[in-house]
Amino acid sequence: MSNPTVPNQSISESPATTETSESFSELFSQYEKSHARKRGDEDGSKQLEGTVITISADSVILDIGYKSEGILPLAAFESAGESVKAGDKLIVSVKGRNPEGYYELTRAKVERPKDWSALEKAFSEKATIVGTVTGVIKGGLSVDVGVRAFMPASRSGVRDAVEMEKLVEQEIFCRIIKLDVADEDIVVDRRAVLEEEERSTKERRYAEMKEGDTVSGTVRSLTDYGAFVDLGGVDALLHVSDISWSRVNKAADVLSVGQQIEARVLKISSEADKRRISVGMKQLLSHPWDAVREKYKVGERVRGTVTRVAEFGAFVELEPGIEGLIHVSEMSWGKKLRSASTLVKPGEIVDAVILGVNPGERRISLGLKQALGDPWADAGQKFAAGSVIEGPVVSITKFGAFVQLSEGVEGMIHISEMSAEKRINHPQELVKVGQIVKAQVLAIDTEKRQLRLGMKQLVPSGLDEYIAEHKEGDVVTGRMMEVSGGHASVELGEGIQASCLLDSAPPVPEKETTSASHSSKPDLSSLGSMLQARWKGNSPETKAKPEAVRSGQIRNFRIAKLDLAAKKITLKLA
Repeated sequence: MSNPTVPNQSISESPATTETSESFSELFSQYEKSHARKRGDEDGSKQLEGTVITISADSVILDIGYKSEGILPLAAFESAGESVKAGDKLIVSVKGRNPEGYYELTRAKVERPKDWSALEKAFSEKATIVGTVTGVIKGGLSVDVGVRAFMPASRSGVRDAVEMEKLVEQEIFCRIIKLDVADEDIVVDRRAVLEEEERSTKERRYAEMKEGDTVSGTVRSLTDYGAFVDLGGVDALLHVSDISWSRVNKAADVLSVGQQIEARVLKISSEADKRRISVGMKQLLSHPWDAVREKYKVGERVRGTVTRVAEFGAFVELEPGIEGLIHVSEMSWGKKLRSASTLVKPGEIVDAVILGVNPGERRISLGLKQALGDPWADAGQKFAAGSVIEGPVVSITKFGAFVQLSEGVEGMIHISEMSAEKRINHPQELVKVGQIVKAQVLAIDTEKRQLRLGMKQLVPSGLDEYIAEHKEGDVVTGRMMEVSGGHASVELGEGIQASCLLDSAPPVPEKETTSASHSSKPDLSSLGSMLQARWKGNSPETKAKPEAVRSGQIRNFRIAKLDLAAKKITLKLA
């Protein structure tokens, strides 16, 4: 039963409805045509020109003239060492679409076979085709190349089962190496394609690079002598000496595998079979020696780290790339070092004074002992003449011994200043190396850094004892040794001599003087007369005739002066 309220008639379409239907029909038709064309392009047989729109963290987005954009992996450009920017034009082929709706692109013209005739053509031409890995099977992988194909594990281009698993559901480029239509047996090879791509990439990179270029790369492996860097398909050696201006012992100390670096191409081998590239990182930095002349001045105090120690000295790093040498002779004021290793070790931090700077030869001379202060600066006050010192004998020569007074200050005891009692033929008769001795400072010359010492001055002698036991005015007995003018030398005992003034003495007869000078024995007759005169008293005859002074004569003398410091005795005739 019809509803009376609704007229029983067909409903005519309104103009708006008709316009909407026609518009939808037209759009759907255009969509079908467009996607039919695009599905034909997805086999990779047609190449398109795309324009780079934007670059993301891992992808390059291109406008290929379709309603959806195309996408290329950024890693493909980085591995080839190529740079890409918005606006660049690229020739690409469509491989398919990803879940996000982007067209997956490739820069190679690769076909996907549709039938056996296409497979036979690809086999005969040894062409590269696209396949999809469907699974891991015994001995290799199953690949869909339009029909089921087998790829041996050895031709997969991967090293182990884990990497093979990662290929499942991935599109790969491969080449047919066996085709049997009757048995529907197809074997494909991915490894050959990868190796060809690698060779092609290397040749292109070698052709693109030249010495002096700045390149980016990834540290692939490390050795003790350097690092191998992947420059986008080709390897280069970064020697340990070219990593930094500062000294690097091992590349692993400053680099790590996978690290991104920038370097300068130093050398490209001209031999086609070897194709070796050397790069350096430090060459991108200014040379530290360029600023040495303004930065380091002679006399300045610096601090650095000992990097190397040799017998002749030690190298000290003042800053990365700047080393100075401390010669072994500039290490200690006192010690005579045979090798620098006895005083400093690698890794030690030391203070030094700059002794010389030669930027042309890239040399800086340093002094370690100068940083400690010159011990001779105040030696004149510490070791004044007449003072007594005590120290070890550090060395002995045939003419004397050297004694250390303090660090860097030595004095010499001459063999003639060692003993007053006996004659010394060699210093070792009295002293040994390491023996602690006492000595008196005889003289010091700070400019020449010389200091004279004496040991015998501190040992009491017979003269010292004689002076100590007598006083001025005492009458003593002695023998005339030599008479000359108004003076005479007198022997008061063994090793004890004095000087006598003869102003009041009668002159010595020439004949007597001559004869006495040849006699080495005392004049006993004179001594007897003197003793007899003393026994009888002062007779008028004796007073009237005083005895003449001559050598060898024994007489009484009166001590006129005693000088202990100068060790001198002055007499007068009694």
